[in-house]
Amino acid sequence: MAIINFGGVDENVVTRDEFTLEKAREILKDETIAVIGYGIQGPGQSLNLRDNGFNVIVGQRKNSKSWDKAVADGWVPGETLFEIEEAAEKATITEYLLSDAAQIEVWPKLKKHLTPGKALYFSHGFAITYKERTGIIPPADIDVILVAPKGSGTSLRRLFIQGRGLNSSYAVFQDATGRAKDRVLALGIGVGSGYLFETDFKREVYSDLTGERGSLMGAIQGLFAAQYDTLRAHGHTPSEAFNETVEELTQSLMPLIAENGMDWMYANCSTTAQRGALDWWKKFRDATRPVFEDLYNEVACGNEAQRSIDSNSKEGYRAGLEKELKELHDSEMWRAGETVRKLRPENN
Repeated sequence: MAIINFGGVDENVVTRDEFTLEKAREILKDETIAVIGYGIQGPGQSLNLRDNGFNVIVGQRKNSKSWDKAVADGWVPGETLFEIEEAAEKATITEYLLSDAAQIEVWPKLKKHLTPGKALYFSHGFAITYKERTGIIPPADIDVILVAPKGSGTSLRRLFIQGRGLNSSYAVFQDATGRAKDRVLALGIGVGSGYLFETDFKREVYSDLTGERGSLMGAIQGLFAAQYDTLRAHGHTPSEAFNETVEELTQSLMPLIAENGMDWMYANCSTTAQRGALDWWKKFRDATRPVFEDLYNEVACGNEAQRSIDSNSKEGYRAGLEKELKELHDSEMWRAGETVRKLRPENN
């Protein structure tokens, strides 16, 4: 384990140089890894593990779109693709990658297959951190571990195919066998992590829920909408408003930030742009900080978790989500964006 300085603070991280794929394979050579759920994280993690040479099977509800997707991805019914309970029974390590609401629903059926010495793996700290609300309390004689890739399963797979990787956090909640840490690090390398940084289940879910509702998804959509609507209200065309709000950020500026940081991006813009950004960023920080504090408190007290459980446990909740996503898709800003994307040189 390496100690690396992040902005003046030393942290423990695990890199692929020190914890090699060969070492991971050796640790897990006698394990059967069942990936339960083939929705968001399941495809990326299972396919990466399979391509990295691990013994992987998939557990999914039969006669579902996800079952059909798994078959299309090369999982063979009766050989590497099974109903959820059958996969869990065969597994020595169960990757529990169903949605948070589905984990609650399936837990009574899954729990009976978690016999002594097995491992239960999560990619989200939700179920364990809010166990009083979810009812997911693992047996004491199994390992309970977490690897949380910092991105979608789609990105995890795409980057793996490109020879790259998403960074992931890891945690051990329960070490019944004395092998939990080796298992979790091997799995983290196996699913294609760039590097692994240490956390615990509570910190993972608090930061994750805050990030999703904040700068990663909720806040950025709110910021986009506020600027776009302001420009449109003052007579700017949809094309101009979208380009100045979204397209320039995603296509030009974000790659520079990813390459070498915010100051590097600023330095590669005009001095007029730099002056304005340096003058205004603290105003936006000060305006939004109270919202982020409120958000974090809602996450920490469990209110956000309960809202998610209540909403996503309702009959027909997916149809409701699709309706809200359609409203987003059909908004003027994102309809303008669809046209802008079609006009990119690579699409012509």
